[in-house]
This record gives sequence, C-alpha cells and structure tokens, in this order.
Amino acid sequence: MATSHFGLEGKRILVLGGGQGMGEATAHLLSDLGASVALIDMELDRAERVAADVAKKGVKAVPIQVDVTNDDALVAAIARAERELGPLDGMATIIGMAGWAYATEMSMETWDNDHRRNLRYFFLAAREVAKSLIARNAPGSIVCVASIDGIRSAPYHASYGAAKAGLVSLVKTLSAEWSDQGIRINCVAPGSMITPRIPHRGDEAERQMSATVPMRRRGTTQDIAKAITFFLSDLSSYVTGQTLAVDGGYLAVGPIQYPKPTGPEGSTMGLETK
Repeated sequence: MATSHFGLEGKRILVLGGGQGMGEATAHLLSDLGASVALIDMELDRAERVAADVAKKGVKAVPIQVDVTNDDALVAAIARAERELGPLDGMATIIGMAGWAYATEMSMETWDNDHRRNLRYFFLAAREVAKSLIARNAPGSIVCVASIDGIRSAPYHASYGAAKAGLVSLVKTLSAEWSDQGIRINCVAPGSMITPRIPHRGDEAERQMSATVPMRRRGTTQDIAKAITFFLSDLSSYVTGQTLAVDGGYLAVGPIQYPKPTGPEGSTMGLETK
C-alpha cells in the first residue's frame, strides 16, 4: 500500500516512551511513513539513539528527557516538543509499569505509583496536546497503550489492572468530549509481548507462555507499533473511543494463570518503557 494512504507524511507525532521497545518500533514505523517525531524518554541516551536512527530517514526527530510522573516537567516537555518539532498532529503514549502483590498486602504507595505511571500522566499529556489542537482548530489523533489486564482481571497486580481499565474508560470519555473538535482518541491493549523488559526466553519457555494464545506465540513490539500507527493514520479516520486488543486471540479463548508473588511487596519504582 502506498504511504499516501496513511496520511502521515509531514505529520508531527509525539511518542512518550520512544526510547525502546514498543515506542522505538512505533517511531521507526511512523518515520517510514514520512512523519517526524518527538521522542520522550526518562533516559536521554535512549531517546537520542532512536532519534539519530530515525533522522537518517530524512525526517526530523527530537529527543527529550523527562520523568512523566512529574506534572510540571511533562507539561514543559510537551511544550518543548512543539517548539522544536512544530505543532503536533498526534501523540502515542507507551510508558507503563506494574507493581505485584496480593491485594490484601498491596501498599497505597504501590497503588498510587501504578496510577501515576500508567493513567495519570496520560490524562495530563492528552489534555495538553488536545488544548493545543483545539487552539489551532486542527484535527489530531491520540493513542494510549493499555493492556488486556485492563479488560480482564489482573490478579496480583490490581493497581496496574485498575489503571489500565481507567485508560479504556478514559478514551471513551475523551472521545465524547473531543470528537466534534476533530480529535480522535483510541487505545491499544497488548497481550503477552516480547519486549526489552520481558525478552524471548527460549523456545520451550516461549511455548509454555503461549499455550493459551490461539496464535501460539507472543506478540512483538512491531505488532503494537502497527496498531498504534493504524490509529494515528487516516486508515482509522472514522474510528474513535475504541480499544483494540492485540493479543493473538487470547481474550477470545480464556484465562491465563499468573504465578503467585514471592518476596517483598511491590517492584522497582523506576519507570520503564515497554
């Protein structure tokens, strides 16, 4: 299919979590289709590496370092992206992380952190991008990455599941408020994926991990990048408020059993991109 069908040539897209994994794959696919990108990551060297690779394709790429749980810093980073890249046409957010514990043992610190690093930052970023689009009377598309754990249960990581379910609900609400302004907003819900944090673990381990997935494999970062790009592109011009499960058919067939957590409650407080 000709790149013109996607309508992304010359567009300017902000990718939060663009330094590795799903965000990196998304940045590369967008640039292949002619879009320029601003890459936000908490590690500047990651953002700079991806920006350098993307720029070789003849588009503009701006690396920016920020901790998205810092409200003021995130707002300033989005404003900087618009100054250096130009007025934004869209945004994709990929950052997220889970804390693991029994619900009876989960601290409120873990609960709050999971909501900050999965749900709260997305609302703030979407609000800022939408305000800019509305002020310019410009159409745009916003995409977030949730999880199938925001659609089904999320045993032993309730805070993460609740935050991801919040994203699923939020895109519906924001689509209702912003559609008449020409702003579309949608969500991608990954299933079991191979990412920098959860790499390929060998053929036998992968077979076991994929036993309940009809397609019998874990997804890749490219699978998610394709779904995000679909929502950002003109191919989805009449689609808003939707959540697309990219899960190899898992939700169609049934449950996966998570191992019970062992060791101390919670997990590292550092943010990681998927």
